[in-house]
Formats: sequence, structure tokens, C-alpha cells
Amino acid sequence: MLKLLRLIRPYRVSIAVILVLAFLQSLSSLYLPTLMADIVDEGIVKGDTDYIVRIGGIMLLVTIGGMICAIIKSFFSARVSIGFGKIIRGRVFEHVENFSLNEFDTFGTASLITRTTNDTTQVQQVITLILSMLVTAPMMAIGGIILALQQDRVLVWVLVAAMPIVFVVFLLIIRRAVPLYQVMQVKLDALNLVLDEDMTGVRVIRAFDRNAHEHRRFDSANLDLTDTAITVNRIVAFLMPAMMLTLNLTSVAILWFGSIRVDRGDMQIGSLIAFLQYSVLILFSMLMVAVLFVMIPRAEASAKRINEVLAVSPEITDPVAPLPSGTEHGQIEFQNVTFSYPGAEEPAISNITFRTGPGEVTAIIGGTGSGKSTLVNLIPRFYDVDSGRVLVDGRDVREMTQEELRAKIGFVPQQARLFTGSVAANIRYGKGNASLDEVRHAAEIAQATDFIEAMGDGFEATISQGGVNVSGGQKQRLSIARALVRKPEIYVFDDSFSALDFATDARLRAALRGETGDATVLIVAQRVGTVMNADRIIVLDEGRIAGIGTHRELLESSQVYQEIISSQLSLEEIA
Repeated sequence: MLKLLRLIRPYRVSIAVILVLAFLQSLSSLYLPTLMADIVDEGIVKGDTDYIVRIGGIMLLVTIGGMICAIIKSFFSARVSIGFGKIIRGRVFEHVENFSLNEFDTFGTASLITRTTNDTTQVQQVITLILSMLVTAPMMAIGGIILALQQDRVLVWVLVAAMPIVFVVFLLIIRRAVPLYQVMQVKLDALNLVLDEDMTGVRVIRAFDRNAHEHRRFDSANLDLTDTAITVNRIVAFLMPAMMLTLNLTSVAILWFGSIRVDRGDMQIGSLIAFLQYSVLILFSMLMVAVLFVMIPRAEASAKRINEVLAVSPEITDPVAPLPSGTEHGQIEFQNVTFSYPGAEEPAISNITFRTGPGEVTAIIGGTGSGKSTLVNLIPRFYDVDSGRVLVDGRDVREMTQEELRAKIGFVPQQARLFTGSVAANIRYGKGNASLDEVRHAAEIAQATDFIEAMGDGFEATISQGGVNVSGGQKQRLSIARALVRKPEIYVFDDSFSALDFATDARLRAALRGETGDATVLIVAQRVGTVMNADRIIVLDEGRIAGIGTHRELLESSQVYQEIISSQLSLEEIA
């Protein structure tokens, strides 16, 4: 947690103000019992009304001053803690943005969301408590002990007897609560994972009538978290009654033994009242510290989870000295590339070598799991190769900045992803300053104009979260338009036509030929009809190249391609 506290530096001035206000508030709380003793001993006993009024007025002013300090301190404490939470969330989000896909898979989306929200809130709440009690509680405890000794040294032994009880209760609770707090955060991750899967997969759940199964699955995760939360809260809830019982028994003991000393003439009534109030301040300060230390373990567990994210050094980073750009534009070359996913027994792709350039359409085809998407994901450097090199414009992608590399590429992923906002905003995601004419042109090429205009508000029509108000084919066409509006040097279409009917697919490919004539185009596809007219077709089989050539060349030379063709086309269509 100390690592995270370094992020609070921008609020050093506010923290200094909080410390000063806490000091003044503590002084006012410690000064009031002394004034009360003076009123009792000098005013009430002697019947001096003027003295009572004068000292009472001072007490009122001290109380008002302490109240003002407490209000201002609370305001600054809330401001610092909320600002601190904002800094942590921003730092985590910024750091996670640099993660490779492998690092995303390592943590999981649900866990990253929990760490950014719930874990940050836990740390934020403890910061509020620390700022509220950091100076106030220790000062009131130490000051209360000193002033209690001045009132009567014998009665202090009552407090000495009470303090070990407080510490024993506190240690027992902490010892049992800390492990459960850590378990709670893990189970919260599990609950968020189930919830995320149920929300995003609701159509599949309903289609297979698995509502009851998912209810049971959610109830299981929810009950697991609830049971742990109830257990830990029961343990922590024991702290308050135990402390209050100790406080009340201590007060009774002080009154009991104090009254004996007053009766003997060893102590004045005012001193007894002041001593009682100081004992309350001391034990209440210990209670505040105990509450703080109960909260710290959970915040520590949360801080540890946040630090785990921040401690990860992204495996894909920009080079210290990027190579300058050359004269080539749109050139892509794979040189004996091999790549395997972490933990996999076999490489996803092995010994891939080919070259393509501007004005060429290279298609990649193969069976499920043959490595098609893996291959194209290496071009924008979503992953780094195990061996070999991926060259873009004659430079290894690892020797280019990620910004420069990805600015050259218009990437349409296999799973179309739209964002909440208007249709135009989703298309402009590829080029932030694109004019409406550019947006319209990209939509026309992507064969999306018809359904956009039918949406009522046209390009200002709203896309719901996740694009649930458009079909799969419409999502793909908007994703394609998003890449087209960028006018990049390289287009990568990762199975981006799978949801389109044959007629739309044909019109779109015809329009693309005119739009992408000067660019390098890579198309990953399952349909033979989509790749037949490509300048080069790469056939993948179990991560290896099973053939490279045109459609007619592969019909004669590649058995894998022939099997794919025969499974999709009739003899007449093949001819």
C-alpha cells in the first residue's frame, strides 16, 4: 500500500492543511475537560455565577472552533481521498491500455474491472479514515494520558488495566479477519466473471434455454461471496460492542474508585469529571485506531491486487531508438515466423514466410484452428513472435513505435466491436477528424448506407452498448467502414465477411477493389468465393503453409486447398 501512497503527492498542501486542522481539533477536545473541571470546582462549588458564565462562554467558543476545524478537515479529507482514487483509476487504466492481449488474458476482464473499481474504492475509504484519524486519534490518546496523570495518578491504573483488554480483542479480530478479506476480493472477481458472461452471452443462454442453469451458477457465486462477507463482518462487528463494553466498565470503575478518593479528600469532583472525560477520549481514540486497523487489511489486500497490475511490465513496448521510416510503403514480409501462445504445447504457426505489397490482395484460408487470425494479429504487433521477423515497410515491427505501426493499418477484427454512440462516431473511430463526406463515402464502400439511412436519424442514429441494436452483418460493415475511412497503407480483414450474404459480399469486394487499389490488402476468410480472385492465396494447415499461389495454381498443387474447395463448391463452380 505504501507504493500507492506515493501517488498522493499532488495533494501535499491539502494534507498539510488537514494535519493542522486535526491538531487544532484535538487541542479543543483536550481543553474542554479542563474547563469543565474549573467550572465544577471554582464555579458550582463556590456558587460563582459570573465565573460559570465566563468559562462556559470560553467552552462554547472552543467547541465551535473545534467543530469548524472538523468540518473543514472532513472536506479536505474527502477531496484528497476522492482525488487519490481518481489518480489510481487513471493510472491503472493507462497502464492496462499498454497490455498485450496475452496480459489481458492473464488477469481476465472481470478481475481488471474489479481492481479498477472495487479495489480502488477500498483503498480510497481507508485514505479517508487515515486522514481523519492520523493526527486526531494519537494526539487525543497521548494528550489525554498526560492530562489524566495531572488530574490523578492513582486512577490512571484503571486505564492501564483496560488497555491490554482492548489490544487483545483487537489482535484476535485482526488475526481472523485479514485472511477472509483477501478471500473476499477473489470471490468478488468470480462473481463479476459470472455476471459479465451472463450479460454478454444472454442470447446464447436464452437460445439454449439455460436460464435456470445460469441462475444456479450466479446464486452459487453470489452465496459464496455472501457467506464470506457475513463471516468477516460478524467478526469485525464484535469489535464495537467489545470496545463499548470496555469503555463503559472503565467509566464505572473510574467513578467507583474516584468517588472513594473524593470522599477521602484526595481528589476534587471537577478533577474526577475531567479524568472521566479524558478516559473516554483515550479509549475512544483507541477505538478509532482499532477501526482503522480493521479496515487497513482489506485495503492492503486491494492495494496488493492493484500493485500486481501496475507491477506488470508490458511485454510489448516501443523501442528506445526506433528505426527511421524508409521509402517503402505498404510492404509486409514474414521471414520464417514462429509463434506459440503461453502454455501451449505446440506453436500456433510455424516457419511462415511470404511477402506482399501495395496493389496486391493476399488471402489466407484454412481450417478452423489453422492459425489464420494468429498470423494477421502479428502484423499490428498484438503479440510478439517467438522467432523470425515480421517486417512492415522493410522494418521489423519491434523496431517501430506502436503508434506509427498501427497508423499504417486499417484492421477489421474477426469479432466486430462497436461502441456506444452514433453511427458516425463509430466510423470516425478510425479517423477522428473525418468529415461527414468521408464518413458517407466509407459507408457506401462498405455497403452500409442502406441500413444506416433506414435507422431514422441516419448517421446520427444511436448504436447501443455492444451494438445490440444492429445485426452481425451490419456490425461487420460498420467495422469495415471504420477501417476504410482511415485510408491506411495496409488493410487487414480478419474473417470480416462471414456474416454477409453472398450478394452483399460480392458487391463489397467489388467496391473494395477500387478503393484499396494502391494499398496492401490481407483477407482472412473461410469462404472460397471470397478469396478466389485474390492475387495470392496462402493455405494454412495446422499452423504451417500448405500452399501459396493463385486459385488455379493451388487447384493443381495443394491437396488441402482442393479439400476446402470440394467441401464448399460443386464441380461446375470449381470449373
